[in-house]
Amino acid sequence: MNEDLICILGPTASGKTKYAVKLALETGGEIISADSRQVYRGMDIGTGKDLADYSADGISVPYHLIDIVNAGEKYNIFRYQRDFINAYKDIIARGKQPILCGGSGLYIEAATRGYALPEVPPDPQLRDELEKFTKEELSARLASMKSLHNVSDLDSKKRVIRALEIAVFESKSPVIREEPLVIKTKYIGISVSREERNARIDQRLKQRLQNGMIEEVERLIASGITPEDLIYYGLEYKFVTLYLTGKLTYVEMEFQLATAIHQFAKRQMTWFRGMERRGIHIEWVES
Repeated sequence: MNEDLICILGPTASGKTKYAVKLALETGGEIISADSRQVYRGMDIGTGKDLADYSADGISVPYHLIDIVNAGEKYNIFRYQRDFINAYKDIIARGKQPILCGGSGLYIEAATRGYALPEVPPDPQLRDELEKFTKEELSARLASMKSLHNVSDLDSKKRVIRALEIAVFESKSPVIREEPLVIKTKYIGISVSREERNARIDQRLKQRLQNGMIEEVERLIASGITPEDLIYYGLEYKFVTLYLTGKLTYVEMEFQLATAIHQFAKRQMTWFRGMERRGIHIEWVES
């Protein structure tokens, strides 16, 4: 391949990690994770790290950007971009093939599209103020402050608030944007039908619940991480925490969590289709 980087993307439960590992074994490559939650230590079952999948036939595939920060921290896209560039340059310097693998479309685009991201600290007070407004009102305010070249800023209220946070910060303080790293990337998408994907999600969820996911969340709480912080991480950590704190019954937790994961997978596919509309060619292969 003539590309500098191979990117394996797909929705949750599509089988992208196993595909990436197989490709890494064939090419002598190393995998860089593009998952916004697998960066956290101790958050293993809920994030689906499945580290055993990184070995096949007695050979282990090196992986990067997994288990790099402590649970409870607020990792962000700016830090990920920096960490990705360091991992990418390290792999290239050793003559290996870098393979980016994950389902976080924002992280994938930040890594491969040369976004010049500013380092802007969170502003809790501003966030609290902005939460009072609707997504439409916030979007209009953002449009009045900057040209909306990055339409993904409008994908959710949370992202609009973050975009406003950055715009407000930049209006008051000079921000240094580093020159982006241009990487020629081949994108391979793992395709799976909605019915099969949902069936896999449901089966996998039952397995994770049986294999210690609740106990994992209990350990995180016992280690000093607040329920509020765990809820912040969403999906498995949100709903299991709500169950452990008595807000949901077990049946409610399992049902609502399965529904949330189905919706999350749908949003992932929406993001990937958006990437294609933005001019990114994704070669889709059957799972």
